[in-house]
Formats: sequence, structure tokens, C-alpha cells
Amino acid sequence: MADLSGVRFLTVAEVAEMMRVSNMTVYRLVHSGELPAVRFGRSFRIPQSAVEAAIETPDSRVG
Repeated sequence: MADLSGVRFLTVAEVAEMMRVSNMTVYRLVHSGELPAVRFGRSFRIPQSAVEAAIETPDSRVG
């Protein structure tokens, strides 16, 4: 099992705020596999490092 003690997990709302998108957009990214997430009960938690990587990586579909 991986050591997750140093990983900070964010809620969908926190990710949406960081990315300046709607909660639904974050859910779409999670369900499509573009943004990794862990499911806790009925909610998702996204590693902060994955969010930062997604923000820093330009999307070739835009523009």
C-alpha cells in the first residue's frame, strides 16, 4: 500500500475554486480520468499535486 501521509487531498469545491471552473467540470474531469481522484463514501478527493499539474500543463484542445 502506498504511503499517503504526505499527500494533501482537496474537495471538488476546492479544486473548482483553484481551477476557476464549476464543480460539474471537476466531476467531468474525474469521471473521464483526466484528473485522478479517490472516492470516500459519496464524495471525491483529489490530490493537490494532480491539480497543480493539471493547471501547469497546457491543454492542446484550447485555442
